[in-house]
Amino acid sequence: MEKVKQTVRTPRSYGQFCAFARALDVVGERWTLLIVRELLPGPMRYTELKTSLAGIATNLLAERLRSLEANGVVERRLEQSGVSYALTPWGAELHEPMEALGRWGAPLLETGRGDDAFQPRWLALALPGLLRGVTANPPVELGIETNGFALVLRIDQDGPSAMIRPDRQPSTVLSAAPEVVVGLAAGGLTIDQALASGEFRGDRQVLSTAFPAERESAVDR
Repeated sequence: MEKVKQTVRTPRSYGQFCAFARALDVVGERWTLLIVRELLPGPMRYTELKTSLAGIATNLLAERLRSLEANGVVERRLEQSGVSYALTPWGAELHEPMEALGRWGAPLLETGRGDDAFQPRWLALALPGLLRGVTANPPVELGIETNGFALVLRIDQDGPSAMIRPDRQPSTVLSAAPEVVVGLAAGGLTIDQALASGEFRGDRQVLSTAFPAERESAVDR
């Protein structure tokens, strides 16, 4: 188990000798896990975080980042474009529990998007969680384009993963609205239904491998 040091306790600390309670002391404040979600695909600058997290106050974002840094979840990096924020190796381990939480919350998406905000980069966390258990050998890669954003969904013998690659897309690409992509991954839409409202080029077998019809729907788990 990796050694970590919790250096900052929030005023609302639970004060319990319990790993779950202490984890919530570090990441349980409002907006904190959403900041982690933003950083899971890769580092971001402060202004990028502020734009992606519409609704968060500037001072609150700064406060949450300071707390995450002090507790070893986030680190600052100096890059050519300036200072960026990135998850530490320990912070990146939040990927698995957050993926599971997203899977648990999938039934809540059945009511539709409505007026809720959406950032396509969130699919980098959502898709592997919704497609848990899907494997492929040999591996397949599917490009997904939505709202001008591009990522690559890879399925191999270890399961699904998603990477943001705006500069390189596979030969098979699905272009569709976010609701369609999420619906397809969650099992709420069939491939035919998704294709009827989107655009597709390449090998349809890749789609069938990534979104097998016989898998259990995420909303039924």
